[in-house]
Amino acid sequence: MGPYTKLPSETERKLIHVSKSSVSVEYGCSPHMRPIDEHINRGVINLLKPKGPTSHEVTAWVKDILHLKKAGHSGSLDPVVDGLLPIMLGKATKTIRALRLSGKEYVCLMRLHSSVPEKKIIRVCSEFEGQIFQIPPLISAVKRAVRIRRIYYLEIIEMKDNLVLMRIGCEAGTYIRKLCHDIGEALGCGAHMQELRRTKTGPFNEDTAVTLHDVTDAYTFWKEHGDESELRRVILPMEEGLKHLPPVVIRDSAVDAICQGASLAVPGIVSLDSMIKKDDTVCIYTLKGEAVALSRAVMTTDEILEKDSGIVAVTERVIIDAGTYPSAWSKTG
Repeated sequence: MGPYTKLPSETERKLIHVSKSSVSVEYGCSPHMRPIDEHINRGVINLLKPKGPTSHEVTAWVKDILHLKKAGHSGSLDPVVDGLLPIMLGKATKTIRALRLSGKEYVCLMRLHSSVPEKKIIRVCSEFEGQIFQIPPLISAVKRAVRIRRIYYLEIIEMKDNLVLMRIGCEAGTYIRKLCHDIGEALGCGAHMQELRRTKTGPFNEDTAVTLHDVTDAYTFWKEHGDESELRRVILPMEEGLKHLPPVVIRDSAVDAICQGASLAVPGIVSLDSMIKKDDTVCIYTLKGEAVALSRAVMTTDEILEKDSGIVAVTERVIIDAGTYPSAWSKTG
């Protein structure tokens, strides 16, 4: 037992500035300053899902409450599980894959089927940190084949009788129910998951979590009284759901080209994350902090800093609308 480490999304990021560029007030908008309708349609809710309904049902309720056509959640929680279920709204659903693939943290109550010495429990649980092999349970949404998943940390919080309370940080797609079963097999006594709560997903934790009642009340108060403040607290800019990705900030003159599907080249960069690796999914931002696109890095940070030209990242998912920023050639003639 002891202090746990962090999810990859909690790594402290350092931004390296590589060039200067002016910010125009004529186009674009800071994410926190968007008009309320656009704020909703490009927002994310860090929802605290209750036990009982499915993740799909909860997402559908949010769509109905906010009168939206589209919404998507960050990864299913079983009906018997509660905890964080971030939901991307409207146009922000373009980014949901990046959030679904982020690391997760759970607090789990595991019941052992017979008594085992505490020292043995601690030793065996520690052996499950790092890469593990898992076969999804019989009832699951994916093909039952052996998969490798990473357990970033597994901290035993408390033990009493045959109950073990654990905090688990893991890669997306890890089945905690199966993890408990496998720990029980390794202990030689058998075990099962008794209760589970998701406490972190990507950049979100319980500090900013809200309930369905909070969402309903905030939307009703805005509609009836015109006060946006509570709705802006409940619904965050979609950029809050992308903070776990390495950022790359670009010039205003490069934004529209990215929106048209162009790859990002070195001259378009103003600043970038200090630890970008090849094949990382990076988030491209405007100088005002708007998410432009999700891209795949083809250079490391060190390589980018050494070069004056060349492709840095290949655009995979455009987020901002084309035409939000002017085309570079429209300014130069």
